[in-house]
Amino acid sequence: MYRLKVHECGLTAATGRKRKNMSDTKRFDLIVIGGGTGGNGVARMAANAGWSVASIDSLPFGGTCALRGCDPKKMLIAVTEGVEWARSLDGKGLEAQTSIDWPNMIAFKRTFTDAMPGRIEGGLEKAGITVLHGEARFTGRDRIEVNGETLSARHFHIATGARPMTLNIPGEELLATSTDFLELPERPDRAVFVGGGFIAMEFAHIAKRAGAREVTVLEMMERPLGNFDPDLVAILSEATADLGIDLRTEAKVLKIEKNGTGFTVTYETPTGVETVGCDLVVHATGRVPNIDHLNLEAAGVEYSRKGIKVSPFMRTTNPAIYAAGDCADSGPNLTPVSANEGRIVGKNLLAGKDEREVNYPPIPSVVFTLPQVASVGLSEAAARDKGLDFDTHFDKTAGWYSSLRVGAKHTAYKVLVEKGTGKILGAHLIGPGAEEQINLFAMAMAAGLTANKIKGIIFAYPSFASDIGSMV
Repeated sequence: MYRLKVHECGLTAATGRKRKNMSDTKRFDLIVIGGGTGGNGVARMAANAGWSVASIDSLPFGGTCALRGCDPKKMLIAVTEGVEWARSLDGKGLEAQTSIDWPNMIAFKRTFTDAMPGRIEGGLEKAGITVLHGEARFTGRDRIEVNGETLSARHFHIATGARPMTLNIPGEELLATSTDFLELPERPDRAVFVGGGFIAMEFAHIAKRAGAREVTVLEMMERPLGNFDPDLVAILSEATADLGIDLRTEAKVLKIEKNGTGFTVTYETPTGVETVGCDLVVHATGRVPNIDHLNLEAAGVEYSRKGIKVSPFMRTTNPAIYAAGDCADSGPNLTPVSANEGRIVGKNLLAGKDEREVNYPPIPSVVFTLPQVASVGLSEAAARDKGLDFDTHFDKTAGWYSSLRVGAKHTAYKVLVEKGTGKILGAHLIGPGAEEQINLFAMAMAAGLTANKIKGIIFAYPSFASDIGSMV
């Protein structure tokens, strides 16, 4: 048999022979393109069922979340939480002079990220999966090319995630990505973040608490975090300003120029064109499906700017090909969603038919700034658009015990309760504990618990969870 080996540089033939015809093509039952959350679970399910499986990624295995996103980001946030605790409890009995050693913080992050690719690849190989490095490109409906080699399969699963969107502005090549930020050997003294979403707000908070002198966020819309509740975002904006971050809205970046050892960012506002100087400019305007390189037309797979077109069963327009996660035009671009969609793909592949349809329960999301902002369910605007009749429970909670005991000043909640049924339509939180409170709201909504049922639950006290009954 024509055997393949995996090398650091890519896919090579153990015999050194070149492919001469299609009969030499290596064939699998399943080829998974993408070694992250949306792909690895599918590969394992198929391998455990006895299928011959190959998994391909052009980057180290682990995906964005484990290596370049959620997990490493939160390790940096964990360090900055120490600074925030000292700041919030200053004068309340805690006497601490805190500072962050950036290189040591990045080294701490690497204790997790450096070990992950080898651990993941080793686990896949132990399961009998052929692990390949390289960029896959479809050359037909049932075949791909990787590093000049042709592979074919009965089925494919695409889970290539997302990439930073293209801005089409002069100097775009000067932008650092979120991946670059997480690998910075030294802390930037002056940083500008282009965009006002998750990445911009979270990384701006990290940089400022780490000691950056000037941190600027340029958001082209009227407010940052457009998908989150405007009242809570306004509170976060106050907290961001108190931290010393310059948050500029209605600021559309026009160009980026190199200026000696730094950069000049030119942006347009309603009152005219302005500039800001910095040592680092970070791309934080959002991400788009990472599918341009796949040559999907050759595979008969339809797609749009929102991603690969999939059915409720996660099948593409080529019946032999599935897709899931951020590369697909499906659910919210969140890691747990990607994992759930991948599970559905695996079930349907093994069943040999469209047996499982993906259903999205209430899905919480969190912006890991300090304070955290969290949301699940409908916003007020969305609930009104649906014609729902509901009460809005909204209050600032800096005076609540759970805020007082940790010195939190910027805390609040907004919960939408349907009139008559008591059904929780949406929950929106800001403050310490929000990341776990929102999960409890998601569980309650998925279980159909009414406001009265939640009020009847006895939580451990005092805890952040015990506040929930007072929010509904």
